[in-house]
Amino acid sequence: MTVLEAIDLTKSYIGGDGSTLTVLDGVHLRVDRGEMVAIVGASGAGKSTLLHLLGALDLPTRGTVMLGGLDVAGRSDEELSSLRNHKVGFVFQFHHLLREFSALENVMMPMRIAGMHPVRARERATSLLERVGLGARMTHRPGAMSGGEQQRTAVARALAMDPAVLLADEPSGNLDHANSERLHDLFAGLSEDLEIAMVVVTHNRSLAMRANRVLLLEDGRLTDTDVREVVT
Repeated sequence: MTVLEAIDLTKSYIGGDGSTLTVLDGVHLRVDRGEMVAIVGASGAGKSTLLHLLGALDLPTRGTVMLGGLDVAGRSDEELSSLRNHKVGFVFQFHHLLREFSALENVMMPMRIAGMHPVRARERATSLLERVGLGARMTHRPGAMSGGEQQRTAVARALAMDPAVLLADEPSGNLDHANSERLHDLFAGLSEDLEIAMVVVTHNRSLAMRANRVLLLEDGRLTDTDVREVVT
């Protein structure tokens, strides 16, 4: 079952001199339920731009994005916000946790914003934190947690609304080797156990090798690639 689809996705910007810079040029991508896709490529190739389009954080110059069977185009800001909250989980290089709240409260936040009853939101947040190995740390605030624990809290928060797809931008880029490997194992396990679709942008070979497919973004287009040739 296709969960996320990009058709002829193009993104261009107008430079200060009036020239057109095309970052993405006719990208096609389909991601099925339970499939983990890694996107690799040089810095500045447009990988983060692509994730922003796939997650409806930005709109394409041309092309179509389908999230859970719903077309992103033509929706109001309020509708796009609701679509993101219910269909997409985001994990970035930096966790962006709210430092004045505990891990449990951070994970509850998307559910409370969506109007979920506090008791149900707490129960689900507790379950998710236990799933990512933080059952004993859920009352701690981010400042009292390690970098790896903070990032795993961010993963739990991304899963709070049971999204159709998880989008991750260099999720282990700010972690040491041991914490990176634990996070990579977590991603692979979530993909298999929860059957969630994932698109992961990474420069990390270890993470890319856990994916079902690895795609190279180069010259504005995606192509299948051998991770051993492009990721160091």
